[in-house]
Amino acid sequence: MSDSSQGRALVIGEALVDAVRRPDGSRDEFPGGSPANVALGLARLGRRADLLTWLAPDAQGDLVRHHLEASGVRVLRGDRTPATTPVATAHLDDAGVATYEFDLEWDLPSSWDEEDDDPVVVHTGSIAAALTPGAPKVADLLERRRATSTTTYDPNIRPALMGDPADVLPVVERLVRASDVVKVSDEDLAWLVPGVAPAEVAEGWSRSGPALVVVTHGADGAFASTSAGARLSVPAPRVTVADTVGAGDSFMAGLIDGLWSAGLLGAGRRAALHDADAGTVEDVLARCARIAAITVSRPGANPPTGDELVDAATGLLDAVATGADA
Repeated sequence: MSDSSQGRALVIGEALVDAVRRPDGSRDEFPGGSPANVALGLARLGRRADLLTWLAPDAQGDLVRHHLEASGVRVLRGDRTPATTPVATAHLDDAGVATYEFDLEWDLPSSWDEEDDDPVVVHTGSIAAALTPGAPKVADLLERRRATSTTTYDPNIRPALMGDPADVLPVVERLVRASDVVKVSDEDLAWLVPGVAPAEVAEGWSRSGPALVVVTHGADGAFASTSAGARLSVPAPRVTVADTVGAGDSFMAGLIDGLWSAGLLGAGRRAALHDADAGTVEDVLARCARIAAITVSRPGANPPTGDELVDAATGLLDAVATGADA
């Protein structure tokens, strides 16, 4: 498990209630929100994770706070809150793939109870980075924090909320340029830049500022492009899918945690991150894929702990050994 004493992560973005509707008509509710899920994933991997978000002082807000705090996330308290806690409804198809509708607003407090030490890494993405009035404040905050922290970003596009791709693309590209690490899904890119190969987009973005751009392809694994010129792919483990809710967020948490463990995060390590060798990046991505595989194997945004990840890796090695002996 990671050493939580070695600095902290600041995650900026939405926390909400995910209402999951299944094809048979059943409904479940889980605390969620892409940035909140990233903070949860980091905390479960042993990192000290703070979340700057926009929750109401209501029953659903309490549900989300308790869920996050139970895994070690510190939910920062701000001077302003919304009237009600945001809700996202995920409609699952027969393959367990989610499409979303939302009832929410997004903004940032003017001040909050953050500690004085600079975060090792600042992460944002999804609704928080695209929905006004909060999004411009998030972009400004990310750009300011780059002087003292590694910055990471996941567009995690929500078409039902974000409007026209032509209007969203400049917003995304501003945040890409302000980030050291970007993770994006192939579905996001198909919406943002239709007809352009995901690898082509990743290669272009990795020349615009980030040290590393990763494109996830669901069950087909992930592709990465580095500013140093490396291009590599990793497969996804085969698992029985319960649903895909939170899969990309757990991958993102694993990416931050893996680069952190490799000594590549923090503003003072920016040059080392840009010079990271392909083997190190590949190892980090393979671990991310295992984390995401565990998440999709169970309902809701339920990322693994560090111990669960070790157990899963041990089980995989045992299965390979058994197969070799047969």
